[in-house]
Order: sequence, then structure tokens, then C-alpha cells
Amino acid sequence: MAGQTATLAGGCFWCLDAIFREIRGVKKVVCGYCGGRVENPTYEDVCSGTTGHAEAVQIVFDPEVISYRQLLLVFFTVHDPTALGGQGADVGSQYRSAIFYHNEGQRKTIARVERELERKGVWSRIVTEAVSFRKFWRAEERHQDYFRKNPMHPYCIVVVRPKLAKFRRMHQKLLRA
Repeated sequence: MAGQTATLAGGCFWCLDAIFREIRGVKKVVCGYCGGRVENPTYEDVCSGTTGHAEAVQIVFDPEVISYRQLLLVFFTVHDPTALGGQGADVGSQYRSAIFYHNEGQRKTIARVERELERKGVWSRIVTEAVSFRKFWRAEERHQDYFRKNPMHPYCIVVVRPKLAKFRRMHQKLLRA
């Protein structure tokens, strides 16, 4: 599956997974763990907050259909990049805002998009980490495409569904047909 890769962390990976699966040009979304120091972490390991990993999604996309910049703009509108130590009720470093860039071009794009959003007043002070990508650990199968498989789970109803609705309103032009 040819394409480029983006690796993003912004709270619980169930939210980002559900959102990025709906974007035209996204070929694949995988939930996993990134940015930590423990090999082969489990969900329970990461939830302990001791591994250094963030819950993340790895996105394979077609840059001729959707650009890395457009993916970042979605990312910055579906979570709070000014929050340190988590998102909403999801508290801990495993829920931090982070972008794991795969090359110098991505690093420069991240910096440009952050400056643009701050200059326009969309966000006052973005604290999202921009870190060179090292390793991504795929999460357990039960976490893949979680929202579609578990739409009535309380977390999906209270957290994922509203974020997905907000994304659909704000980014209608990016939705799959």
C-alpha cells in the first residue's frame, strides 16, 4: 500500500481513528503507541503512564488526494493542542498532543501550520510536541476501528461521537463520498 505516513497523538486513539478513517485519500489508519521507551507495550502498560508512550494513530495517505498539511489542520481542530498532560477527562502523558514527523519536510510543515494557527488566533499557544519518529507499536486488535465496532460504548457516545460530528461539520469537503 504505497503512500505517505503521518503519526499523530491527540488524546484517546479511538477518536482520531474514527475521524481519519472518514477522510478521502486516507488509505489506512492503525491505532498504536509511539514516543516511549518500552518495547512491545500493551494497552495496560501505556495506561499506567510509566512507558513514555502516547496513544497514537498511524495514517497512510495518498498525497495526491490529501496533503500532510490538510491532515494537520484536521488534527489541530479535533483536539486541544494547548492542553498539557491530556485531553479533557483523559489525563496523563499517554494522552498528550504529539506529532511524530517522518522526515524534514513534515517537520517544516508542522512548524508552518502551528505558526499559521497561532497567528490567525485559532490557538493562542500550541504545546503539541513535534518529535522525530522512531518506532510505532500496533495496539491490540480490540482497539482497531473501535468506534465502528462499539458505537454504543459510553465513551464512544460521550466523547467520540461529538468529536466526529464536529469534524464532519468543519471538514465536509474532505469526507469520503
